[in-house]
Amino acid sequence: MADHDPENTPPGETVLDWHEGDMPYSRAFDDHFYCRSDGRLECGHVFLSGNDLPRRWQRPGPFRIAELGFGTGLNLCETWRQWRETAPGDASLFFTSFERFPMARADIDRALAHWPQIDRERAALTEKWPDAPQGRVEIDLEPNVHLTVVCGAALDSLHQEEAPFDTWYLDGFAPSRNPDMWSAELMAEVCRLTAADGRFATYAAAGFVRRNLTAAGFTVERRPGFAGKREMLCGGKPAS
Repeated sequence: MADHDPENTPPGETVLDWHEGDMPYSRAFDDHFYCRSDGRLECGHVFLSGNDLPRRWQRPGPFRIAELGFGTGLNLCETWRQWRETAPGDASLFFTSFERFPMARADIDRALAHWPQIDRERAALTEKWPDAPQGRVEIDLEPNVHLTVVCGAALDSLHQEEAPFDTWYLDGFAPSRNPDMWSAELMAEVCRLTAADGRFATYAAAGFVRRNLTAAGFTVERRPGFAGKREMLCGGKPAS
């Protein structure tokens, strides 16, 4: 979920504390990986509903989702759960996440075990997760569902991408903790890699994030946030 290299954190290493038993907390960024009330429901409210999913994937062929910040894999697992329940049989899901500090298998398993609703997805992800993730991790989770995790600094990684995505989950650590993950340059790359009529959603609502998204070329909408948070942002890339 992080982009820049915090002081005293070796590249590629995630330094965690655990709050309330199974909630991971990044010491490097002084922030939780998801909201403390219910991260799975937050994913549904912000990233799926904010991107008008599952309605938009009711079509044949590939549907491509990109994410800034893989973290525990919670957004993947909840998206995959809803995909399994709602997607047409002739559709395929390609989920690509950009993560500088990939977590260890045991930490992913510990965090995701909090939600029995995604036990199936958690088990499949952790079974196939590499012991030492680096470079470009490619995992076939099941027929027609493929995960790519690009390990490294987000901006550098996005510069290497060419194929556009239908949907973006912008889920770095809070803008106040990790402003590099919400920079104008990074948002411009996100917009470049968004298909015409593609969408984004994020829990963040800071003014500079909204301005950077608008300057990149997105239309931006404010909506009520999750669990009492006043606002979140979502929007799209115009077709022309």
